[in-house]
Amino acid sequence: MAFALSSMQVTSSAFANHQAIPAKHSAEQDDVSPALAWQGAPEGTKGFAVVCHDPDAPLVKDGTYGFVHWVLYNLPGDLNELSENTALGTAGANDFGNQGYGGPMPPEGHGTHYYYFWVLALDHQTALPEGLTLNELLREIEPNLLGMNRLVGTYQRD
Repeated sequence: MAFALSSMQVTSSAFANHQAIPAKHSAEQDDVSPALAWQGAPEGTKGFAVVCHDPDAPLVKDGTYGFVHWVLYNLPGDLNELSENTALGTAGANDFGNQGYGGPMPPEGHGTHYYYFWVLALDHQTALPEGLTLNELLREIEPNLLGMNRLVGTYQRD
C-alpha cells in the first residue's frame, strides 16, 4: 500500500498540534522524547513504527532532505501510546549519528522549524534489527503499511 494519511489521530500531552514543543524535549535541555498517543488505527494493525522528521532543516543527503530526529520500530499492534522518554521498541539511527531520540535544535537564528511525529500502522509485528536509518526502515515496512498520520510540533532556538 502506498504511503497515505489515514484517519488515525496522533496526540501528545506535551504539546498540541502545530504548537511549540517544550524545551525539555529539545537537544538544548533534557532531550527526552515526548509522550505520544494515537487512536483509530486501521483494522488489522499488528505493529507500529514512529518517526520524527524536521523537513525545514537545510540539509540534503543520500537523496533525502531535512533531518531525522527519531526512528523507532518493532512496536506491538496493541499499543496506543508511548510515555515520555520511552524505552519501548527498537531504536533506529537519527541524523545526529546516534540511536534513539534526538530532540529539536535548529540552527540559531534559523526561525521556527516544524517537527513531524509520524505513527505508522503495519499489518504485521516487525522484528527488525536496531540501528536502521529512516530510509532502511521505510524500505522494510512499505509493503506492510496500513495507514499513518502525524502530530506536528514547532521549535525555535532563541
